Parts: sequence; structure tokens; C-alpha cells
Amino acid sequence: MTRHRVVALLNPPQSPFELACAAEVFGIDRPDVPAHYDFRICAEHPGLLQTTVGYTMLVDAGLAALQEADTVIVPGWQPPGAPVSQTVTEALRAAHQSGARIVAICTGAFVLAQAGLLDGRSATTHWRHTALLAAAFPGVRVAPDVLYVDHGDVATSAGTGAGIDLCLHLVRCDHGAAYAAQIARNMVLPPHRDGSQLQYATQPAPARADESLAPLLQWATTRLDTQLTVGRLAGHAGLSTRTLARRFTEQLGTSPGQWLLGQRLDAARTLLEQTNFPVEAIATRVGLASAVNLRRHFRAHLGTTPGAYRRTFGETRHPEPTPNTA
Repeated sequence: MTRHRVVALLNPPQSPFELACAAEVFGIDRPDVPAHYDFRICAEHPGLLQTTVGYTMLVDAGLAALQEADTVIVPGWQPPGAPVSQTVTEALRAAHQSGARIVAICTGAFVLAQAGLLDGRSATTHWRHTALLAAAFPGVRVAPDVLYVDHGDVATSAGTGAGIDLCLHLVRCDHGAAYAAQIARNMVLPPHRDGSQLQYATQPAPARADESLAPLLQWATTRLDTQLTVGRLAGHAGLSTRTLARRFTEQLGTSPGQWLLGQRLDAARTLLEQTNFPVEAIATRVGLASAVNLRRHFRAHLGTTPGAYRRTFGETRHPEPTPNTA
């Protein structure tokens, strides 16, 4: 099977971390994970390329590499809003017109905007630079608080760690939740943060260790098949529902109900990929009560049906009936 070709377009000074967000997800061959991607880097001017932390890296490919890409990633661009050469913007537009998915991490969104790929679309970047992006490109609908925005053919992420979230999201879109979870597990990361979550919590860490939601989250994820309401979560944590909601916003950037629904949909996706359980049984196992309810949430949040998702990503197949040759 032909691997999906991912090419990262670099520019001096290049942030090593934002490049590593893409390289760790798409560029590492892991012995226990099937390899579906090839990863390489390129630059407008190949050769030695300065980084933001003082050392140089060698880039051996020029913009011609974009012509062979299935996904192009722009992992940041310094300084934000700096002019991008016409050669680069034309190369990005040509890659997009040829069917490549164009992805920006952090300030890479400014490059996509200069290439006209964000006109009339929603997009995001690091929260420090969202106002600058909105002022410089009034045709772009800037979403200042979200982790990432994915339009299918074009995607943008917020800063640093949100680039990993976007890359794992793209893997989920390409090969399913279970495969993305394998990569995340190897990276010692949680498998998924939804793109609509806030870029940053109102408090960087709980004020006291006993205020951490981690024990509650672990407890809840093992009981998705039960009547697990927000009220029950609050009761188990010994909190009022209002206090629980405040801690979810502070620590996770989402509400208890949205977090719980996301966990149930993730569990449903994995069961659809790895088992032949009927949709009704999967809905019961993940706490969504009925196939009708599961289909409704699948359509609303994933834009597809459980059956179509299973046909795309399912690993288990019912055996084909043996032809009757009598």
C-alpha cells in the first residue's frame, strides 16, 4: 500500500518544537504500529537553515517536494505576519489545487492566509497572535480560543502543543481512532482533545493537588456504560455541579457534559473499528442508550454515520459466505 506523503515546509528561523509536532506523529516508524506515512522536510532555499534555539539544520529538498505531497505542513513561521515570497505562496496554492491537504501549526496560519487559502474560512493560531491575524486578513474568520480548525483540505492549529492535537486529529481522520490512539500511546499522550476546546485554561494548574480532576476522569472512563450523568460525576467528586463545571473549564477547557460525550463517541469509534458488535450494542456499551442516539451524535459531531465509519475504518470483517458450487 502506498504511504501518505507528508512534507513540512520550513523557514528560518524554524521552531524545532513545532516541526517535532509533525515529525513525531507522521515521521517515526514504531515497531508495534503499522507505518502509513512518509515524512520529509523542504525549504524555499535548501541548505543550512537556522532554528529559533541557535543551531542549524540541513534541509536537502526545495519547493519541488510539495508537488509530491499528500499533506503539506507549515510548522510555524517567524516572525508572525512577515511577508512570504510569491514563490512560496504559489507553491502552496499549486499543491492545494493538486489535491494536497494544507496544514498550519501555530503561526503557519499567516502563511496560509497570505496564500489566500483561508479566505472566507475560519482559522486559528496561537492566542498571542489571533488579533494580528484578524487585523492583517479581514477575510479570515479568526477563532481565537479553539485548539484547531479543520476544513478537510485546509487546517490550522493554535500554538505548540495544539499542533500535536491537530496532527493526531488528522491521523484519526485518515486511519481511525484506534490507530491514532496507538500513536498517542507511544508518545505518552492522551489520545484526543477536541478542536473546540479552549487554547488555555483559566488557571494553568489546580491550586491544590486534591483539586485535580484526574482521579474522577479515570473513574468515569471505566463506567461509560452506566447512567453516568453530570450530577453523578459531581456526586462522586464530592462537589456541586457548579463547582465541577468550573473545574472542568479551568483544567480541561470544556464542560463536563461535552467531555463525557466526547469520551463516549471515542469509545464508540474504537468499537466500530475493532469489533463486529451491532450499532445498538455499541450504543449501550458506551452509554448512549440507543442506536438512534448514537447515530444522531455521530452525525452532529463527525458528519457521518456509524455504519459508514465502520466501512471506512473497520478492522474486523464478517466472513464472506462460501459460494454454493453444488
